[in-house]
Amino acid sequence: MILVSFEVVQPARVRLFIKPWCPWCQQAEDWLHSRGIRYERVDVTRDHHAWEEMVRVSGQTLAPVLEADGLILADFGPEELNSFWQTHWGSDQ
Repeated sequence: MILVSFEVVQPARVRLFIKPWCPWCQQAEDWLHSRGIRYERVDVTRDHHAWEEMVRVSGQTLAPVLEADGLILADFGPEELNSFWQTHWGSDQ
C-alpha cells in the first residue's frame, strides 16, 4: 500500500463574506471546512462596514463573496469555488 499525503494550499488571507440564511454561503463554508482551509467569516448582515467592503471588492450585493490574497470570487457555488481554487492554488484540496 502506498500512502500519499497532500499539503493543504493555504493563501495568506481568506475572507468569506456571507449572509447567514444563504444556502450558497453555507455550501462555501462547508467546502472550505472540508478541506481544512482557514478563513475569516464576515457576516455582512451584522456589520454595515462589512457590507460596504463586500460591495466595494465585488461590485455587487450578492453573497457569498470570497477574497483570497486579493483575488475575488463573487456569487458562486461549489463548482465555481473548486475551479477558482484549482486555477489559483493548483489544488481542490
